Amino acid sequence: MEKKYKVGIVGATGMVGQRFVTLLAEHPWFEITALAASARSAGKPYSEAVGGRWLMQTPMPEKVKDMVVLDASHVEEVASKVDFVFCAVNMKKDEIKALEEAYAKAECPVVSNNSAHRFTPDVPMVVPEINADHIEIIPAQRRRLGTKRGFIAVKSNCSLQSYVPALHPLRKYGITKCLVCTYQAISGAGKTFETFPDILDNVIPYIGGEEEKSECEPLKLWGHIEGDVIVNATTPSFTAQCLRVPVSDGHMGAVFVSFEHTPTKEEILKDWREFHGPAQDLELPSAPKQFLHYFEQDDRPQPKLDRMLENGMAVSIGRLREDTQYDYKFVCLSHNTLRGAAGGGVLLAELLAKKGYFD
Repeated sequence: MEKKYKVGIVGATGMVGQRFVTLLAEHPWFEITALAASARSAGKPYSEAVGGRWLMQTPMPEKVKDMVVLDASHVEEVASKVDFVFCAVNMKKDEIKALEEAYAKAECPVVSNNSAHRFTPDVPMVVPEINADHIEIIPAQRRRLGTKRGFIAVKSNCSLQSYVPALHPLRKYGITKCLVCTYQAISGAGKTFETFPDILDNVIPYIGGEEEKSECEPLKLWGHIEGDVIVNATTPSFTAQCLRVPVSDGHMGAVFVSFEHTPTKEEILKDWREFHGPAQDLELPSAPKQFLHYFEQDDRPQPKLDRMLENGMAVSIGRLREDTQYDYKFVCLSHNTLRGAAGGGVLLAELLAKKGYFD
């Protein structure tokens, strides 16, 4: 791509914002030109605004250390410096909705990591390998908002990024029901072991709102555009249970699935091995060349070993076996802040850029 887009990060001081900073510092298509956060951080150099709260394992990129943080609520100021923004703020849902719409109406496209707009009917929630065509709803959203360039696109919940991609190439067999138990890393809550000592030697069997997202969001991903809205799929039926576990990064899912036309194990493994989507076909910079990796070893996947597979943007799968109550069960793993959060947002932005939505 010849053009390099100017990018802002709204919510730049938080964990996901920091991950955006690291992913975009040397990105071939995107250049950070604005960092924005709350009023208490505004006016400070980024290094000072973050202070001792830099949570990434890699050092803060030199090119952003002295960049002065803007007030995220000063929408026109931020929008004037960028071609689009990533949004990863920690606010109440109605406040996030209002902020993201304000940016869109200022003719600044928004790629959101937040859940506030995931079920707005004309806002595409996209995993580029699965439902890239949903971005075609954007002209309808622009008509509603009264904008020419501005729009909002969102990525899905981070835990979905493990089991929905693994299920997607199997939909042709008619998935009827799915049970998933997710074992979610502490970075999904914006925590580290230093800031979340309660998780040490512990498992917390509840994550507020997570089970509802895990059961409902796949149906929007598998939905279709009808007129000016995205209509959710009606099947399969999902039930989910979500647990927080003492792992730094990596959301694991234990999946149980039934089919209308039950495939053989060999057919499933072939489908996983051969699966690719628009992200791979378009050769987007962040897309893994091989999206789904299956491991024959009984003790895989493991966050410690597999979360950086294909730069953290691939999905690891293992332990596929028949089940007495469902047809099959398996275990899958994705990197939650790379594949699931900031990395998923960057991949979505690459898709939008490739298709000309930022022009």
